[in-house]
Amino acid sequence: MTGGAERPELGAVPETALWTLWHRAVEARRPDTVLADPKAVELVDRIDFPFEARFGSNATVSQLQALRAACFDREVADFLDRCPRGTVVGLGDGLETQAWRVDNGRADWLSVDLPETAALRERLLPPDERHRILAHSATDPGWMDAVDPTNGVLISADGLLMYLRPEEVRALIAACAERFPGGSLVFDAVPRWFSRRAAEGKLKDRNYQAPPMPFGMDADEHGKLATAHPAVTDVREVYPEGGRGAVRALLPLARRVKRRPSVVALRFAEH
Repeated sequence: MTGGAERPELGAVPETALWTLWHRAVEARRPDTVLADPKAVELVDRIDFPFEARFGSNATVSQLQALRAACFDREVADFLDRCPRGTVVGLGDGLETQAWRVDNGRADWLSVDLPETAALRERLLPPDERHRILAHSATDPGWMDAVDPTNGVLISADGLLMYLRPEEVRALIAACAERFPGGSLVFDAVPRWFSRRAAEGKLKDRNYQAPPMPFGMDADEHGKLATAHPAVTDVREVYPEGGRGAVRALLPLARRVKRRPSVVALRFAEH
């Protein structure tokens, strides 16, 4: 499924953008897909990269990645229902194609990522007046100057925070709560055991070695996030829905497992 003109050469963490893109595309190609994502399929076809040789082809992994993306989609769609002209900020956005899945035609979208990944996104998904790309570190609050909070803000950090240090995560949450009163932050977290295995270099998918993930959080620890800043007023988990086959049957049971991946939504109080 390769053969495009774009040949990306990315470092370990930015390469995760290709890993997630691949798995969304694998799932999207299925007639019974849990996530319609034609833009992801298009990008995989345009990029000259040995996706399958590098990342493998595991239908369960692809479905789980798609269900995770769907959690973010539901949160963003709900935000756009409430704030149709709001701004969606994608931190560590990589080659995320959410804007093509849930855009309402009126919202503003800002993708924030490291320079090499932002440059790749700019070539493959050129910006326009409603879809901007900013080459900037998510941990440097300077990106906030590019966000107009007038019509509401939702910050999405899909597949990012696990690569930060715990103190960086708390600082980012606090900065967002301070800067965007009334806003929201949605992110995903890996459990602590998964974080440890990544640090030990024991997470491998085919020929792909996952980079270290310093930040891990078990599902029963979400309440601690409220201590990052007094303006964090609501902390809730966003559970995957639907699914196919064994995954569909196991998802309700997985909610009882504390040491599992999770998607978390935070709301910030109005000042």
